[in-house]
Amino acid sequence: MAQTTKDKFAVGGILDTIAPWVMLLGGLLITVGFVLSFTTAPLVNGAGVNEPAVIGGVVIANKLLLSQKIFYWHVPVAVASAIALLLMAYFSVRFLMTRKHEYDMRANIAMELSLVFVLCTMVSGTFWERFEWGVWWTWEPRLTTYFILMMLVFGYFILRNAIDDPERRGVYCAVFGILSFVDMPISFVVTRLVPSSLHPVVFRTDSGLSPDMLLPFLLSMFGMCMVLYGLYRLRLRTQLIQERVDAIQETLED
Repeated sequence: MAQTTKDKFAVGGILDTIAPWVMLLGGLLITVGFVLSFTTAPLVNGAGVNEPAVIGGVVIANKLLLSQKIFYWHVPVAVASAIALLLMAYFSVRFLMTRKHEYDMRANIAMELSLVFVLCTMVSGTFWERFEWGVWWTWEPRLTTYFILMMLVFGYFILRNAIDDPERRGVYCAVFGILSFVDMPISFVVTRLVPSSLHPVVFRTDSGLSPDMLLPFLLSMFGMCMVLYGLYRLRLRTQLIQERVDAIQETLED
């Protein structure tokens, strides 16, 4: 029985071994990207100034927006939230196909991480709106669809805590999670489909990013994805150990 329990809740392996190092490297890349975004990436032009001024030998006719630096954090956390939601949807489909508990557990962990990154996206986006548009919030298409996504993520955990039966909870949450994921591609393409959308289109063939801007952006992007991977493996390992301990306790009590 002990061997069976160990196999069922096995932990360790190369994926868990490298997880802390991948997360550490990701944090390092994010830090380097953050530093480069303030030291080498140029400021972007905003609204026009009353009178052009010469600063550092360059004629400045527009306000230089420091708030654009939020872009180097905001977009990577948004991409990480999308990847976490994609993982959740994948494991939810696998659970519905197999009814194996491990897929429900992995879907729940992916949703937990998506909640973290969705909140980071919302907070950083709110600060960007305040500095760029002068308001804390506006109901434009991208923001509205992403706000709905955040509410759906909250709803996933409310639903999860409302059902006691493990299999029924897994089925309901898997279906709800897959339906929630549908909002993510809608939020991504809505800025392209709705002409009145105010949110910038970031991912396009002519991104407009100079090499000085592209390097810190990519460093932050890859670093955030590595942090997501590390957090997922560490959270999964913790959950597996907890379930292994619970199974041993139940065995001893029997």
